Amino acid sequence: MSSSAERAPRILCAGIIVLDEVFRVDEFPQPDGKVQAREFFVVNGGCAANAAVAIARLGGRASLAGPMGGPAGEDENGDRVLKALAREEVDCSACQRIDGLATALSAIFMNARGDRTIVTYRDERIATAAPHDPERAVSGVDAVLADNRYPEFVRPICEVARQHNLPVVLDGDRPTLEDDPLFRIASHVVFSWECLRETTGVADLGEGLLRIADKTDAFLAVSNGPDDIVYLDRGKLHRLPVFNITAVDTLGAGDAFHGGFVMALAEGRSEVEAMRFGAAVAGIKCTRIGGSAGAPTRAEVEAFVADKAGAAGGSISGSGNRSPASPQQAKRPSTLPENIFLSKK
Repeated sequence: MSSSAERAPRILCAGIIVLDEVFRVDEFPQPDGKVQAREFFVVNGGCAANAAVAIARLGGRASLAGPMGGPAGEDENGDRVLKALAREEVDCSACQRIDGLATALSAIFMNARGDRTIVTYRDERIATAAPHDPERAVSGVDAVLADNRYPEFVRPICEVARQHNLPVVLDGDRPTLEDDPLFRIASHVVFSWECLRETTGVADLGEGLLRIADKTDAFLAVSNGPDDIVYLDRGKLHRLPVFNITAVDTLGAGDAFHGGFVMALAEGRSEVEAMRFGAAVAGIKCTRIGGSAGAPTRAEVEAFVADKAGAAGGSISGSGNRSPASPQQAKRPSTLPENIFLSKK
């Protein structure tokens, strides 16, 4: 291992692991309707797994912990996902395979604008699994990123990490209660807009953050697709514009953001700097078809940020709306090499 790789942050991603089957269609099917897919591919998915891929692409040392079906050789979904993650150099030694169950599977419809509709099947018995050894899982890591899809699994890991004074970033992806214990355990909580609105019952994202702030001392933020990130700093609401891109595939964009955010935090950047970095990672991912396989490398992120900074006269935060790509961005391919997919037709 090179000296630079040895110095790279080691980040544990804990949570849901899924096999994604993606159908690209011109428009979503109507009730009782049928549509013809113009492309189909299979790729690893799930919040934690997607973020681990993003971190590995950025040069981090990514580890993954989550419950899966098993055993090896009998759960094809899990075998395929682990094989793909191994190619990305994600350490999956903390993943737990549960005999007799199947790894979660998602059917995803993606339209011509890059928007998606997702249907996920998971055996609820997987959701009740607890980690065998949380202490071992966090040993040697610099930060933890956990999603809240499997709270029984991630909570012990987050608690041990906080006992070791490690930053714990919670991906608020699943609607829950306002006083969810994970909000109090985490050092940082970054919601999706859907999760925050459904959790608080409040349409205004800033008001939603303020409601959660009554119950936790964690840093709070919420992503909002192509619109500004909203965050709290010392009790005051702020907005951070995201980058101006043309989206062709938003699948896994939030996970790419979380991966970039926790990576930047582990490198010592401030929360605002980390959110900008995460927004750049997510922005590039959205210009590429392939779900998590579209995550960029560190060099690509740095070039993207430099290009945007030059175009904006030194500011690296772009407009919050999708619009035509810059000439430089337009030269970047929106498709990916065939060998990054588990299956493609």
